[in-house]
Amino acid sequence: MLVVTELRTDPIRVASYRCDAGPDAQPFTELHEGYSVSYVRKGSFGYRTRGQAYELVAGSVLVGHPGDEYMCTHDHHVCGDECLAFHLSPGFVDLIGGDRKTWRTGGLPPLAELVVIGELAQAAADGRGDVGLDELGMWFASRFVEVVAGVKKGGRPPEATPRDRRRAVDAAMWIDANARHDTGLDGVAAEAGLSSFHFLRLFSQVLGVTPHQYLVRSRLRHAARLLAEDESRPVTEVALDVGFADLSNFVRTFHRAAGVSPGGFRRAARGDRKILQARIAALFDDDRLIHPSSRKPSCTTTSD
Repeated sequence: MLVVTELRTDPIRVASYRCDAGPDAQPFTELHEGYSVSYVRKGSFGYRTRGQAYELVAGSVLVGHPGDEYMCTHDHHVCGDECLAFHLSPGFVDLIGGDRKTWRTGGLPPLAELVVIGELAQAAADGRGDVGLDELGMWFASRFVEVVAGVKKGGRPPEATPRDRRRAVDAAMWIDANARHDTGLDGVAAEAGLSSFHFLRLFSQVLGVTPHQYLVRSRLRHAARLLAEDESRPVTEVALDVGFADLSNFVRTFHRAAGVSPGGFRRAARGDRKILQARIAALFDDDRLIHPSSRKPSCTTTSD
């Protein structure tokens, strides 16, 4: 079993698991040390706990309850399986709710309400998303409780109070001022005087983006300014100065946001009109895909 810790904060720890055991492997008893919800990313395996048997496939969810013994079996495949596991602190479980029965669900089949978030979380773990992995882990766990416990959240959420809106705005200003540092959700929430889960909900409700999304966009804004103002500064230096940990992540994130590479953006800022013209043409092409009626009529004619 290969285990890689992707992220660790007070309320949540995220880990990737890869098991290469096959049908010939002898199953053995293990123990859940805490609460967890694990998204099966690949493969299939059996999960046995408290006299119940579950067959888990890609998209399924494995639920762990502290103190429960379990056993995994691998009778049906030889290619290995992968999970993204969210290990939750007791305090965080108290926040999102769910009774003893909820947290002893054992296993769930692939559910539309969970697979989308699970794939977003996997993309974040692979460095392909701009939402924080801790944010997605909290979202996944709370959504699990809503689905299993039948918690209804009908209607619009309560309007944020003026004090809450001020907190969110102050936090955004603090994030922007400290964007070059690895602040983390816990650190920003502490500045706001809230738990990370409550802060995440409040910030997203008031500003329409998660704290991590705002952090990434602040870094991109600072990077764009540096690229436009200083032609001599290396792109790697710009990436590190604004808070990106490595060049490849910066280039990928910048290109996804701007449609051009950092170097291309710099050339456009210095007057390379061809780059801007290409981007404008691409926008019109995209618009025709979205609005077919805007396409030029075809030369082919048909009769009624």
